[in-house]
Amino acid sequence: MNYLTLVGILIGFVLFSESIQAQAFYHTPPDGSDSRMRHQESQELTSLLVLDNGETVESAQAWWTKKRPELVGHWTEILGKLGPTSQDDRWFGDITKIEKSAEVQCDGYRRIEIWLPMEKDFMQPHLLLVPDEAADGKCPAVIAWTSTSPDFRKPEEWWGTWLAKRGFVVLTGWSFIRNYRDGTTYSTGAQERVYERFGHWLSMGKMVHDVQREVEFLKSIPQVDPARIGFIGFSLSAKTALYVAALAPEIKATVSIDPHIPIFGASNYHSPWYLDFERSFDDIQTEDYPDESKRGTIWSLLDTDPSTPGFERNHHELLAMAAPRSLMIIGCSTDKVSAPHSDDRQSVGYVERAEEVYRLLSMEDRFQYVPLTCGHKAISPDIDEAWQSFFLKWLGSSKQLVTPK
Repeated sequence: MNYLTLVGILIGFVLFSESIQAQAFYHTPPDGSDSRMRHQESQELTSLLVLDNGETVESAQAWWTKKRPELVGHWTEILGKLGPTSQDDRWFGDITKIEKSAEVQCDGYRRIEIWLPMEKDFMQPHLLLVPDEAADGKCPAVIAWTSTSPDFRKPEEWWGTWLAKRGFVVLTGWSFIRNYRDGTTYSTGAQERVYERFGHWLSMGKMVHDVQREVEFLKSIPQVDPARIGFIGFSLSAKTALYVAALAPEIKATVSIDPHIPIFGASNYHSPWYLDFERSFDDIQTEDYPDESKRGTIWSLLDTDPSTPGFERNHHELLAMAAPRSLMIIGCSTDKVSAPHSDDRQSVGYVERAEEVYRLLSMEDRFQYVPLTCGHKAISPDIDEAWQSFFLKWLGSSKQLVTPK
């Protein structure tokens, strides 16, 4: 084989690779999937620039007035509700009526252990980190949730100390599926307690509201600038972060560390404590759904076209819905074709679909995807460099922050 032939083959391979990468496909489905979902990786993800009636979204105005409201409607139906109804309000009181259990002076900040009344009969433990010499109304704030195994204190070590020493107020916490009423967790029926009290309100929707409650508390702290509040999560709470970015307008900037973006891939969004695919609800009216066993279920709302593999309602929609707020997603296994519970090479299709919307809105800098190969973890030099620069850019600057000692 001569040199020119070899060069031609290499150029052809590059062009072929680029053409494949340019198309946004679904993720490979999990092992043992429903036969109708197999080979979804050969199907293109639904475009975010087409309305349900087939019309093309060609302007920012059409996105804001037509497509985004359409998506909000779909996801409200899936989650059950985006917030409490008037009947639900009786379970929520004044979030500022906290209880303090301990306070310690650390290097550059005060560390206060508090209990927040997330519901009138449920107090959730948190850590509040308040920078030294913080001026009233000048501090950005970040809500930092832990993942599946460490408790609510761990985010102080991962991200909180760095933020607090640079003038951020930090509130660490965890999802209710880690600690809920009567000591229930995701494995002992925490989501069932939500259904009993609130009806059709999926855990992902309840998590978003919990973050909004925490925002409400942070706004009561004199040092916090209410216009500069962010959220960061890893793994379990990275999944939460996708929904927070899309559906909690109070959050200006969100960092999601390795959520595994695809709904139906190498992760567990199907679980009862996330999206509860198989559960039926009385208010889901899909009596004509072709698969009788899926009628009235979340599945029937996600898979709007059962004739083709893949969920038409998918997380590329949430990524785009975050605009005009800022969102960073850090994928940690992008050297692998498929990685359990970690963003791999197949996550890029969902990112590319969302990027089409940000380009339409001329907001490309508001959405960042950071493809790393460090494996599923909350911190690493590359991860830290990414989220730190992101929060400094979107929530504060060196002039607005306390100079670290």
